[in-house]
Amino acid sequence: MPLAAMASASSPSRSRYPPILVALLCAIAAISSSAAAGPGGADGLGPISTNGKNYTKVCDPARFAALGLDMSRFRYCDASVPYAERVRDLVGRLVLEEKVRNLGDQAEGAPRVGLPPYKWWGEALHGVSDVGPGGTWFGDVVPGATSFPLVINSAAAFNESLWRAIGGVVSTEIRAMYNLGHAELTYWSPNINVLRDPRWGRASETPGEDPFVVGRYAVNFVRGMQDVVDRPYAADPFSRPIKVSSCCKHFAAYDVDAWFKADRLTFDAQVEERDMVETFERPFEMCIRDGDASCVMCSYNRINGIPACADARLLSETVRSQWQLHGYIVSDCDSVRVMVRDAKWLNYTGVEATAAAMKAGLDLDCGMFWEGARDFFTTYGVDAVRQGKIKEADVDNALSNVYTTLMRLGFFDGMPEFEALGATNVCTGDHKELAADAARQGMVLLKNDARRLPLDPNKINSVSLVGLLEHINATDVMLGDYRGKPCRIVTPYNAIRKMVNATYVHACDSGACNTAEGMGIASRTAKIADATIVITGLNMSVERESNDREDLLLPWNQTGWINAVAEASPTPIVLVIMSAGGVDVSFAHNNTKIGAIVWAGYPGEEGGTAIADVLFGKYNPGGRLPLTWFKNEYVNQIPMTSMALRPDAARGYPGRTYKFYGGPAMLYPFGHGLSYTTFTYASGTTGATVTIPIAAWEHCKMLTYKSGAAPSPSPACPALNVASHRCSEVVSFSVTVANTGGVGGDHVVPVYTAPPPEVGDAPLKQLVAFRRVFVPAGAAVDVPFALNVCKAFAIVEETAYTVVPSGVSTVVVGDDALALSFAVTINLAV
Repeated sequence: MPLAAMASASSPSRSRYPPILVALLCAIAAISSSAAAGPGGADGLGPISTNGKNYTKVCDPARFAALGLDMSRFRYCDASVPYAERVRDLVGRLVLEEKVRNLGDQAEGAPRVGLPPYKWWGEALHGVSDVGPGGTWFGDVVPGATSFPLVINSAAAFNESLWRAIGGVVSTEIRAMYNLGHAELTYWSPNINVLRDPRWGRASETPGEDPFVVGRYAVNFVRGMQDVVDRPYAADPFSRPIKVSSCCKHFAAYDVDAWFKADRLTFDAQVEERDMVETFERPFEMCIRDGDASCVMCSYNRINGIPACADARLLSETVRSQWQLHGYIVSDCDSVRVMVRDAKWLNYTGVEATAAAMKAGLDLDCGMFWEGARDFFTTYGVDAVRQGKIKEADVDNALSNVYTTLMRLGFFDGMPEFEALGATNVCTGDHKELAADAARQGMVLLKNDARRLPLDPNKINSVSLVGLLEHINATDVMLGDYRGKPCRIVTPYNAIRKMVNATYVHACDSGACNTAEGMGIASRTAKIADATIVITGLNMSVERESNDREDLLLPWNQTGWINAVAEASPTPIVLVIMSAGGVDVSFAHNNTKIGAIVWAGYPGEEGGTAIADVLFGKYNPGGRLPLTWFKNEYVNQIPMTSMALRPDAARGYPGRTYKFYGGPAMLYPFGHGLSYTTFTYASGTTGATVTIPIAAWEHCKMLTYKSGAAPSPSPACPALNVASHRCSEVVSFSVTVANTGGVGGDHVVPVYTAPPPEVGDAPLKQLVAFRRVFVPAGAAVDVPFALNVCKAFAIVEETAYTVVPSGVSTVVVGDDALALSFAVTINLAV
């Protein structure tokens, strides 16, 4: 969604307005927000204000009395009544005009019946953010909040407990800020679009290219945000209390922002149903079914001709009916207007687009506050009803979904578990340490020739620190997009200089680095110390929302001066890369004068500490790449706008992601990551056989086989339809991970499955489980796995059925030379 509150943000206006005008509009909006959003203001921020007094819940008798109302006459404030009845009473009291004024992200409330305003737009991608129209703000007693690493960094940790812990801290800080009048309770995070193409500008926001990893990240982050610990689950999921509402976005098939002439506002993603089920929908299904997210956001783009926010099959049928969403559906901001203004879909008017989106299942329309324009629902909703395009009952249903969510959040009744939280619960020492630990866990060691790392602080007395100023003194770059105001920032320079006696620095900007003078100074700097560290990479001007990349190279001719520094240095240099998407650093990988490469991503407020800890051996890196790093030639092999995942020989497309890519342009594979120690695997399992009886009510499905590879005779049941099976079969095994080196360290154990080799158009392999474990030096740890057959061995056929194929599948544990494997024979007994 657009970063309208940030000067670096892109939006639909990027090509329509001069930058100076955009900056002026943003400044005016910021001033207006600051003036209006303080505690006690009448803008609907919690605590709610009436006549200058703050209240932390709607249903406070004194608040109603201040409005001249008797709360006892309003059934929606009777806490003994089920939520559904209370919401029905609330909505029923509103007239149509009042209802419609509460269908946008800046809901106006209805003072006549005691309903306050509410600002729905909140962002918490990697910490509490003030992006949006004033719903969350810093200043006064809350100057900042913990800024965690960008999502792509956290994903590289492959640690589900870490993801849940981050969500838990973020929601605690939100609740504390809510009590102080600095926040609301609904946040449109996480972003769980699969990173299908390495050029996508929003790579930093996502958990990577694997739909299973993305889904597990979503489940854990959402649980951390929403779960109220120690509260028993309600029998009715619509009554289950939630700590903070978390929203999985952007549904669906969204990962093109601005690539040459392709623009997210007009892009029509042509997607096969198999790819929808297998890749684009899977993380969202996991987020809703397993994470019980209370919100889903639909995206700007069209899918096979239909806008995502007006597709009833996606919203009402899939999200709400099939996956059983217990919450509301919101538009990406301005998406309904985009249907009319940009996509010109069916030449719809504002009334028609409003009606189409609401009938499709959209409950809340986020507008674009920085344009000074209201959202379409509040603008055209009354006319849509009056003209007979929708029923007033459709409006009632949408309001029921949003206000039930607020009931579950304690917006009306309060939530005792969190009422004591305040300023001392934001930016705590534990929270900042978790941010540092998350950054450490996400560091990936890409290359380490001759054990160049770690640097020994007892032997390295001086360091030459060379690179771009914005990376060495990374007060901005490390925070990435959708950031708030951090508690503090520890830059690489600040952290590294604490490790050594002397630090010699040459920091240049993007224009001065590659000049003769700049390269000369950098080369001289590299010669005067015991070790040279070069910190470089990308920033938000290269990869961000509404700005896709055109190549995978380091910009500003960084390659030239990095090689010059390496050549001048008396010892092999260490290269640290800040980026989200992959970068073609083949030159560095192949240069013996560059001894080690560390991918630091955008590591958040504590990123400098994490970088220094890894470089100087205080922490043994255990992160793994959550996306494939390609060589730059990949961008010439397949256009970003091709949505297909599988190779297309007729067009010369090599396929996408580790699951399907079959070309030569790979630099570092998905899951790549080195350590300062060595590990080995062993397992007592050498194979397994699973017999699945096919019941009378179940139906076998056909399989697509490779040419000339179909088994003969053909099996009586080629494949089992997962949707019709109980799915209780499990393959269990254990892997012993031994640390054969001299230093303890974390190790990620990935488990893949590969379908029978005769099956056509199937994934080469697919990740089905992973565990991050710590193994002391010289010790071994047993890591157990139990793979549900329907989840771990299933594939999506070309018919879009999800099936378990009969035959011999393979379990692969680990990557590269470390991997071990065993066969699993699946018999489908008719």
